[in-house]
Amino acid sequence: MALQSHIEGKKYQNPVPTSMAIANMPALMWKYLTYKGKRSPLMPLGPFHVTPAALLPAASQELQLTWLGHSSYILELDGKRLIIDPVFASRASPFSFMGPKRFFASPVLPAELPPIDVVLLSHDHYDHLDRHMMHFLSKKVKQFVCPKGVERHLLRWGIPAANIAVLDWSESFQISDTLRLTATPARHFSGRWFQRNETLWSSYVLEGRDKKVFIGGDSGYFDGFAEIGATYGPFDLTILEIGAYDVNWPDIHMGPEKATQAHLALKGNVMLPVHWGTFNLAFHDWDEPAEKIVQLAEEKNITLWMPAPGETGLLPEHNKISYWWRAYK
Repeated sequence: MALQSHIEGKKYQNPVPTSMAIANMPALMWKYLTYKGKRSPLMPLGPFHVTPAALLPAASQELQLTWLGHSSYILELDGKRLIIDPVFASRASPFSFMGPKRFFASPVLPAELPPIDVVLLSHDHYDHLDRHMMHFLSKKVKQFVCPKGVERHLLRWGIPAANIAVLDWSESFQISDTLRLTATPARHFSGRWFQRNETLWSSYVLEGRDKKVFIGGDSGYFDGFAEIGATYGPFDLTILEIGAYDVNWPDIHMGPEKATQAHLALKGNVMLPVHWGTFNLAFHDWDEPAEKIVQLAEEKNITLWMPAPGETGLLPEHNKISYWWRAYK
């Protein structure tokens, strides 16, 4: 893909002009105080437990996935096992006592995880990069892959530089003879504490022996999805975020409607929605993204794969929707 420069000084830039500012903070605070919807479930969710197939010592040769909640999942292909944006913390926050709290505990304990070949990170926000999990995985995993700048966090947390592959957009990392990972553009932002955009954010293309997967990271919608689809697609599976959308930040998260547009632009076959149902991050009912994506996918003839947290499955040929969230109405 032909890319314009996406760094200015020490700050990374989006591939297209992107609004990240909250335009009217007083109105936003009023909305926070007066919103009457179900931003959180009315009853506790779970407990959920991983399917035994997720814990086998040998990774699947087929395209297999275990959703752990939010944007964390285990992906297996060509005998390799990746864990993407593994966040097991109880809060998506730098603090243990405040910030968005999980609706349910991780379906698997860190100590129960099977052998992992690659830890793949999309960016450094707290709901995607868990410092404690990085400490834990550093003792178990020999290969971490991250966007430019994110390696500084990993190095500070004791992960050896030799174990970190750092990718700019369009750069690739060969996981095995048959499995190749390429970083592609995303429309989002980055930052921990008070720093912003000093590390890059990415989506990824995973190309295997006979399967292709698009890993959307936390990208908002942009025309680059069509270019990615033309360059790397069609994709057997697209993994796209559908939650935490709001009129105040239309560019940096997609929501269900734009996620379906992205899937079609990417030339996707099956779509797996993520980034929903785990943390309270926006002004919509906690299960609204799931209900909307089911309706939109039916209207647009999109095949959906929506496992329950912890559920393991092979890439389906037809709709495979668990509707697990409806048990908590």
